[in-house]
Order: sequence, then C-alpha cells, then structure tokens
Amino acid sequence: MTPRANRVLIVEDEPMLAMDLESILQSLGFEVAGPASRIDTAKRLASDVACDAAILDLNLGGARAEAVADILAARKIPFIFATGYGDGYVDERFASVRVVEKPYDQQTIEGALSEMLRTTL
Repeated sequence: MTPRANRVLIVEDEPMLAMDLESILQSLGFEVAGPASRIDTAKRLASDVACDAAILDLNLGGARAEAVADILAARKIPFIFATGYGDGYVDERFASVRVVEKPYDQQTIEGALSEMLRTTL
C-alpha cells in the first residue's frame, strides 16, 4: 500500500498493541504520531499534532475517547476506531466511522486505512 496520507496518530492504551500498530503502520509506509495512552495526552495530540489520519482505541484506561474523536472531526482528520467491544460500543454520532475489532492484523488495518483514505483524501 502506498499511502496518500503520511502520518497517522495512534491512540491506544495497551503498550503491546500500540507497538504492534506502530510496526504495522511503518511497514505500510506511514509515519507515526504518538502513541497516546491517556485521554489528556490523546486530546492534546489530536489538537496539536500534524497528522493525516488516526486510529483510536475507544476505551483508554476505562475512559471513553469520544472527546478525542470530536477534536479530530473538527479538524477534518479522518479516523478509525479500534475496540474489543464491537461497533455497538460506538456513540451513534460516529455511526459512519469504521470500527476495527481487536485483535486485528496488518491486512485488516491496511484495508481499513485504504478504504478511509480513499473516501476522505
């Protein structure tokens, strides 16, 4: 996959998953911003960091990450939700956002990013 976006923000509170996702993104040719593992850090990065897309864990240490999604949406930065809870966990205002269920693999991430970026960039 040759990315049309250059930099992807990772918001993930599980260190091993964040490292795996970083590795997947780098192997697909992306630069990585983050990872952010806490809501306060995620909100700061979502507000300030230059990125073209994001992958958000919906639950960061027991705190829901919709505020981070709101910031990204306001900045018109496309994002994907990653969760172990299924798409029923997603607030209805984000019903059109792609949900990738954990555990995921490189093929799943590549497909989700490709689909998202094709429709938004």
